[in-house]
Amino acid sequence: MTIDDIIRLIQAVSDNGLTSFEYEEGDQMLVLKKKKKKNVSQAPVAPVVISQPAAPVVSPMAVAVPTGDTGLSGLAGKGLFAAPAVEEKAEEAQKEDKLDIGSDKVITSPLVGTFYCASSPDADPFVRVGDTVKKGQVLGIIEAMKLMNEIESEYDGIVEAILVENENVVEYGQPLFRIR
Repeated sequence: MTIDDIIRLIQAVSDNGLTSFEYEEGDQMLVLKKKKKKNVSQAPVAPVVISQPAAPVVSPMAVAVPTGDTGLSGLAGKGLFAAPAVEEKAEEAQKEDKLDIGSDKVITSPLVGTFYCASSPDADPFVRVGDTVKKGQVLGIIEAMKLMNEIESEYDGIVEAILVENENVVEYGQPLFRIR
């Protein structure tokens, strides 16, 4: 049996998911086994949500309906019904929650972890403010559960701001870089 034959056998075992293979020729014996992989799935990482106090709840009020008026149109004219301001307050709160970072080209954190601006403590940072970057270029690293995840640029442009400091903990969706 030649090396090429052995390689083809190994490939066949691998491609077909065989758990064992035995081949005997004269005084030579070849045994190939492939144990099944255990399915170990990683629990999805849920984004951390920092909640703010809810808008004040407007409680319904009991309104007396004058006798003889079967409709509500007469009450509106008397100022007994007013449009609730709850929706307006919720919209204002959402506008305040959004961070105005001054650019539509923002690289955000895809996961929760620790941000590193360089590959090692003594290495130069991947990028600095004013550097020109290309789409797919590594901008930083986020460590999560002892795995290093490279953060790549989604845009071509110039690094306008680095919005997080080295070794800071970042949240899911947190702005990291602003590109112009």
